[in-house]
Amino acid sequence: MLARDRVNRVAEVMDEAGVDTLVVYGNAWQNDCMRYVADFGILEGQGLAVMRKSGEVTLYLDSPLEVDRATVESPGLTIVYTPDLVTAVGKVLTNAANTHIAAAPMHLLPRGIAARSAELRLTDLTPQLEFLLMRKLDAEVDAIRAAAHLADEGYEVFLKAARPGRADYELIAEVEAFYRSKGVDDNFMIIGSGGTEVRGMSPPSGKLLKKGDLVTTELTPCIGGYYVQICRTLVMGEPSDEQRAAFAIYDEALEAGIAVVRDGTLASDVARAENDVFRRHGLGEYVTDAYTRVRGHGLGLYVDTKPQILEDVHIPLEAGMTIIVHPNTYHPVVGYMVHGDALIVRQDGADVLTGTPRRLFSVPA
Repeated sequence: MLARDRVNRVAEVMDEAGVDTLVVYGNAWQNDCMRYVADFGILEGQGLAVMRKSGEVTLYLDSPLEVDRATVESPGLTIVYTPDLVTAVGKVLTNAANTHIAAAPMHLLPRGIAARSAELRLTDLTPQLEFLLMRKLDAEVDAIRAAAHLADEGYEVFLKAARPGRADYELIAEVEAFYRSKGVDDNFMIIGSGGTEVRGMSPPSGKLLKKGDLVTTELTPCIGGYYVQICRTLVMGEPSDEQRAAFAIYDEALEAGIAVVRDGTLASDVARAENDVFRRHGLGEYVTDAYTRVRGHGLGLYVDTKPQILEDVHIPLEAGMTIIVHPNTYHPVVGYMVHGDALIVRQDGADVLTGTPRRLFSVPA
């Protein structure tokens, strides 16, 4: 069972670090470390999982609704409801104070526990857990492959839903309905529509689609806790020459980034390969943080995890890592464009997971 395999990996890390007790924090936005340990994804409130070196895990939750759900979805756990996580887990850690205690993610710990770090002699196990999150087990890769198929299918639904006069939230609603019908746990999705006034993507705002608009989206469906992302751009109506020319640069950048992916390549190498394409076309200004955030990122139990694909991130890619490469940024002539595929890092290259054609899509307008 995948959940047990993950716990066994954590237990090995704890043993290597001489850790007896591990406390792991999670909330509805960032719960990848906690899900790795406790196999439970929080939808509301906060939680702390306490794992012993024996592999026993106790999950503390501050929402009674989440306790009910965890009881059904994670029957192998000991689940405790407490409206005061800091006090309840603080007592557990006090009782374990004569042993070696570690925490992750250290920077997200509730203040009441973080303030006792010196007293409890807490050590930071975040880097070790982040490594496990990046380097996937074969069963994790299988889950990600399943999610990738649904990313492609979801974009087909998005394409069919896009037509002039529709509000952006209507496209989102159709994709969400499709995903729920397929048993998707969650879907992180943002959208953009318009021209040069659009500088990025966001949740839907009710904006109506019109002829000539670039419509961008990233879909990130989740299966069994594992996320896969795809980024594509479409035009309402026939693309203009300017839009086609701009898209060709993004496609070239995506191909360049994927081409350098392999075991041992640095995240910075991938970002540089993408950015160099824009620089050659006189668009170097638009790969700075004034216009774009990252050139890709890790995927797994969180929608946007390490490694970040940036020129100053020198994390080596390793076989088994799953990432998305996406040269998403603003173009001064046509507006914001997105273009990206999820992949698995292999010894000799990239195993691309998403199969949606790499082209500038268009729909009748």
